[in-house]
Amino acid sequence: MKIGVLALQGAFIEHAKRLQAVGAEPVLVRLPEQLDELDGLIIPGGESTTIGKLAASYGLIEPLRAFASTKPTWGTCAGMIFLAKDIGIDRQPILGLMDITVNRNAFGRQVDSFETNLTIAPLEGGPLHAVFIRAPVVTKAGDNVAILSALDDGRIVAVQQGHLLATAFHPELTDDTRLHQYFVQLISRKE
Repeated sequence: MKIGVLALQGAFIEHAKRLQAVGAEPVLVRLPEQLDELDGLIIPGGESTTIGKLAASYGLIEPLRAFASTKPTWGTCAGMIFLAKDIGIDRQPILGLMDITVNRNAFGRQVDSFETNLTIAPLEGGPLHAVFIRAPVVTKAGDNVAILSALDDGRIVAVQQGHLLATAFHPELTDDTRLHQYFVQLISRKE
């Protein structure tokens, strides 16, 4: 199974390592033609404005939108922002595929980053340790969006809409590969 990791900016190397750990072949994606042979795609955390601008300059916006319209795609942190339909501003390129409204940098600045344990609906084996770095939250989810996890205060941090998955945190920064395994299973069910 070949899973792409958008490698324009952000934590793409860490995702590639987690994919290898669960038996998938990671492909670092920088150009549109690299999407052709992929079974799925991860859009990593990083800086969402930079990822959007670089994707636009490399001619990736429409190819990414077409790919994610039909194939499993997972956005983590900035990737969640990139997948959302509404991020509250119009000047940033996004794919606009998930029926979610996202509040960028919902927890504040870099110094407000934190870690916590989360229960993720489809995962077995107890809570998942989650790393939040200048993370977004979902403030509104459409009826077709499943909420997979929320913080104790109710803020939504993991969602799924069919073959699209989005998490506000960075699962690639821990040794727990259950979410990467879940994504591989999502791809297997889609094929």
